[in-house]
Amino acid sequence: MTSEGAIQTCDRLTRASAKIILETNAVSIRYQYPYKTNTRKFLQCVRINKMSKLITCIWFANNNGEEAASYYIDTFNSAPGEHTAKIGDITKAPKASEEVSGRPEGSVLTAEYELDGISFMALNGGPVDQFKLNGATSYIVECETQEEIDFFWEKFSAVPEAEQCGWCTDKFGVTWQIAPRILDEMMRDPEKAEAVTKVFLPMKKLDLEAIRKAGE
Repeated sequence: MTSEGAIQTCDRLTRASAKIILETNAVSIRYQYPYKTNTRKFLQCVRINKMSKLITCIWFANNNGEEAASYYIDTFNSAPGEHTAKIGDITKAPKASEEVSGRPEGSVLTAEYELDGISFMALNGGPVDQFKLNGATSYIVECETQEEIDFFWEKFSAVPEAEQCGWCTDKFGVTWQIAPRILDEMMRDPEKAEAVTKVFLPMKKLDLEAIRKAGE
C-alpha cells in the first residue's frame, strides 16, 4: 500500500488526519480523533501489514469450516456500520493426508478468510476430542450502535443457554462477544467501571443505552 492509499484508508475510516510512517515490511497509520461533545476521544495506532504473520486457525470437528467461513463473510459484509470480510485461499486435501485427517482426496481441508482485517483459517479437522470448540476462546465484535449489536446477536446467537453479558455461541460452535466499543473505554475508567459492571453483568444481549447511562 502506498502512502497516499494509506492516508485515504485512514481518512475514510476515522475522518481524521493521518501520519504515515513507512517501515520495511509494513505501513503504520497513526491517527488521533479530536474530542468533541458526543464524540469519543481516542488515540489508536493501526498497522497495515503487507503479509500477516499471525492467523487464527479454528478446528471444525464437523468438517463444515468452508460453510462457516462463507457465513461469517456474508454476515460481516451485510452488517450495518463499517465492517468488511473476504475469502482467501481454499486448500484441498491431498491423498497423502487421508489416513490422518479422514478427509477424502480433493475435499476442502482449509478455508482462509478475513474479518475486519483479521486473518482466520477454518480447518476441517474432523471429530477429535481434544479439539472441541468451547467458550475459552471467543471473538469480540466491537459495535458503535445498538443496530450493530442487534444484527450480530441475531446472526451469532444460536445457543440460548450460552447467552450471557454479551457472550453468545453460533450454530458452528464458535463463541463471540458482541459488545459496544464504549464498554471497553468505560471499564478502563475506575469512576465508571463499578456502575457499568453492575448494569451489564445481568444482561444477555447488551443494551448500549443502559450501559451509556450507567457510565454518566
